[in-house]
Amino acid sequence: MSQEARLRVDKWLWQARFFKTRGLAAELVGSGQLRLNGAHVRKAAQVVKPGDTLTFPQGGRIRVIRVLGIGTRRGPAPEAQALYHDLTPEVPRDPAAPAAGPAPSRRERDRARALKRSALE
Repeated sequence: MSQEARLRVDKWLWQARFFKTRGLAAELVGSGQLRLNGAHVRKAAQVVKPGDTLTFPQGGRIRVIRVLGIGTRRGPAPEAQALYHDLTPEVPRDPAAPAAGPAPSRRERDRARALKRSALE
């Protein structure tokens, strides 16, 4: 019988560098905000394996992650990024405001003041 790679969900989230501490990962799991393959998870001891999909809130958005592998340690960021595939949909950015252009010259400011004065009279 082959041994399938499995790991606690809180430890995996920590190893994949989604949380700075394992305690923060366990806190998220305990709050019931984590979904494993669409089902709510409330226990940090729940195991994940390659192919599972995790959904959880992080930083004001919902992250959707597919587990690709199980790590042996919490290594550097490139090593951690190899453990998952990010399926989170891109959030469309608001269009930037048009540029205001250069500041008016002194002559233009004087003309604008004169126009306002004549309109008030």
